[in-house]
Amino acid sequence: MNNDLSSQVSWLQAPGHTAWRLAEGQRLLAFARAAKLAEGFGDLDAAGRLADDASAQTLTTARMTHCFALAHLQGIPGCLGLAAHGVTALRGPLRDARYGGWFAQAGGCEGSGKAAYLHAFVALAASSAVVAGVEGAEALLTDAIGVIERHFWSEEEGALREAYDRVWQTPEPYRGANSNMHATEAFLALADVTGNPVWLQRALRIAERIIHTHAAANGYRVVEHFDVAWQPLKDYNQAHPADHFRPYGTTPGHAFEWARLLLHLEASLARCGHAPPPWLVDSARTLFDTACEQAWGVDGQPGLVYTLGWDDRPRVRARLHWVHAEACACAAALLQRTGQARFEQWYRRCWDFISEHFIDLAGGSWHHELDVDNRPAGTIWPGKPDLYHAYQALVLPGLPLARSLATGVALNVTKR
Repeated sequence: MNNDLSSQVSWLQAPGHTAWRLAEGQRLLAFARAAKLAEGFGDLDAAGRLADDASAQTLTTARMTHCFALAHLQGIPGCLGLAAHGVTALRGPLRDARYGGWFAQAGGCEGSGKAAYLHAFVALAASSAVVAGVEGAEALLTDAIGVIERHFWSEEEGALREAYDRVWQTPEPYRGANSNMHATEAFLALADVTGNPVWLQRALRIAERIIHTHAAANGYRVVEHFDVAWQPLKDYNQAHPADHFRPYGTTPGHAFEWARLLLHLEASLARCGHAPPPWLVDSARTLFDTACEQAWGVDGQPGLVYTLGWDDRPRVRARLHWVHAEACACAAALLQRTGQARFEQWYRRCWDFISEHFIDLAGGSWHHELDVDNRPAGTIWPGKPDLYHAYQALVLPGLPLARSLATGVALNVTKR
């Protein structure tokens, strides 16, 4: 790759790249519309169809609601009604009317638990829907904040507790970086929408624990699993290395997500008049560099592997679309923050890889998984249920760092 980009216009400012991003985003949205069910949104297969027995999933519904709210703010017709459908579902059939909080899917049963990861996405969806002016979104947001503060946020720990049984009596003896990462994302949005800076301080406390303490002590490898005393569980799920949400070892895709969120947090703190700690940007750079060095092409094939063992060897060699989407978004954020040409190189390299291997122009949307030879697969993630990562990667490069996506999109449209 040519290292001299000094005479070239950055893709972040290139009109052709911006037009491509916006067009690809609309293509993803058109595909995702088929996920609508009476009780929310369900998971689509590789051809963009719902299974005959498909049920509404709360995670899918929350992510779709968030994305359709962003699309409405961008001025894409037909998306307000879809975001409103998601809000109605999250206030109705997906909510536990008896004990509060949200089931994993419509018709949740007595054995259903309550997971912090899921509730963080409900809060994110609600905040985006409020910015988009969706009817009922304010009530959903109030409900989501109440559940997080009553059950999940631990002031003593400065982080989220992981999960409970349905009636909120039995907590899971586990703490997770993944749920707290998405809580950090949601808290940045809550700070924007509510105007309450406490959410920024909570996001900073989470980042201090997960990144500044544990990742920094482990060579900026993100420790994913902990016990209730926040002691690392490095052997967790060793027998299930390809788990969707709690894989064994380290997950380079999460390093990219964390790095980007640290930059958003830094910018948001500065915008609110707080002096952000210097480690935020330093950690973001190191997380990105470490993940790229350890995961890109490490097995002889281009692209980023899903997971690594603690010996830094590939454990799950599949390439997942969300990992590459987050690498793109992170490279864009670091390029915007630092202006360093190496982040431009990585931004282009990741989009080139996505264009060649993940984007499915024949079947629609993106392949969610590639095998070890970079051919479409579905062992870990069958079908194409997830709009969130890909769509955000297409929206983020055009936004300032200091705002959550919905607020950033709204302000960006207003300025034009």
